[in-house]
Amino acid sequence: MHLHNTATGRKETFEPLDPRRVTMYVCGPTVYSYAHIGNARPAVVFDVLARLLRRQYPQLVYTRNITDIDDKINAAAAREGVSIDVIADRYTAAYHKDLAALGVAAPDCEPRVTDHIPQIIAMIERLLENDHAYAAEGHVLFDVPSYPGYGQLSRRDPRELVAGARVEVAPYKKDAGDFVLWKPSTESQPSWASPWGRGRPGWHIECSAMAEAMLGQTLDIHGGGHDLIFPHHENERAQSVCAHHGAPFARYWVHNGFLTMDSAKMSKSVGNVLLLREILKHAPGEVVRLALLTGHYRQPLDWNDEALTDARRKLDRLYGALRDAGDVADVDARAPGSFITALEDDLNTPAALAELFELTRALNKAGTVEEKARLASQLRDAGNLLGLLQQPPADWFTQRIAVSSVQTDWSIENPDVRQTEVPTEPEIDALITARTDAKQTKNYAEADRIRDDLKARGILIEDSAQGTRWRRAN
Repeated sequence: MHLHNTATGRKETFEPLDPRRVTMYVCGPTVYSYAHIGNARPAVVFDVLARLLRRQYPQLVYTRNITDIDDKINAAAAREGVSIDVIADRYTAAYHKDLAALGVAAPDCEPRVTDHIPQIIAMIERLLENDHAYAAEGHVLFDVPSYPGYGQLSRRDPRELVAGARVEVAPYKKDAGDFVLWKPSTESQPSWASPWGRGRPGWHIECSAMAEAMLGQTLDIHGGGHDLIFPHHENERAQSVCAHHGAPFARYWVHNGFLTMDSAKMSKSVGNVLLLREILKHAPGEVVRLALLTGHYRQPLDWNDEALTDARRKLDRLYGALRDAGDVADVDARAPGSFITALEDDLNTPAALAELFELTRALNKAGTVEEKARLASQLRDAGNLLGLLQQPPADWFTQRIAVSSVQTDWSIENPDVRQTEVPTEPEIDALITARTDAKQTKNYAEADRIRDDLKARGILIEDSAQGTRWRRAN
């Protein structure tokens, strides 16, 4: 297998440190709102990479974190008058639901920041002991000039990185590029006890500590979106190497490209950021998944109305070939070597999909039951590596979800657009159950939020001694 290594800028043969335990860490979501389609791309890309790796290295340990403490989470909790746990749990559950719809398997480990505060503090203490960090006015900061390798991942001069990065130039910093490892909290902000006073961790140290806790000092693969190369991954690399006395942090850095919207960069300020949960109301998850795999993972991928329509047509062809092959038995036939070769060439999904359609054409022309059984099994096995073609063809064709235009005002900045939708009865029942649970735990703010949400969507709920009833507003 060959992977493009961001650290070297070239495609390299993948050779794990220990073939008996291959490790991969991918930066997961900050759970302050619903996931958008851009969040879905790395989840799908690294799910395919994990599936491929497991063919050769069954003991792969794939870790994808949840960032459940962040200023945006704090702000959302303050607006609703609830704890950060309520916000994080809500949007973590939504994220899991959306990814399940896309056929993304759960990672082997899913650490949360708030469960690793002791490990974060311990790593900061090591950086202080190694003279790579310093305390100042309740903060602890990483001393960027103390690490000569800073900037090597993004291959830019550290002075240029700082100049182009809107960093906070605070009076307590020794160098403008120094970044926060620990920061003080106000009385209204979440906080934990530490040797430097009550506070909370900086963003970058969180992933370093969780990666170490789950996978050890040196990872085989560290993945994420291209936008994370600087500052997040550059800072992760610096503090991890320094905390581990120079040991490499990640041997292969793998980054997926941006997702654009009608050839324009997705931007919350422009309002063209599409919520994944809204897209899934207009297309099956398998359609969305295939659309995300049509371009090479390292290249920008343009998302437009045609992307879903084209993906649906392709799945119709693939499932159509399996349906027309008839009720043939599964045989022990693996994906063709040409298909595997395409995927092992830096996860070349466009080439792999081309091989998939070659296999489909062969299946359509097969003349014997034995040949059909072999080719159909090969097609399903190849599809499994891409997370496709795992349902019976009849089930696929009974899904009558029309692929329609997706409006660009489904923005992550405006998640309450859901209030214009009429909820289904199962959704109403689930929300009422969640409201009852919230009331039982005296989380009245969350109970009121659910009630108001239903009201805005045309559903009135009434509490009585016999329980909670609901009715549609006139």
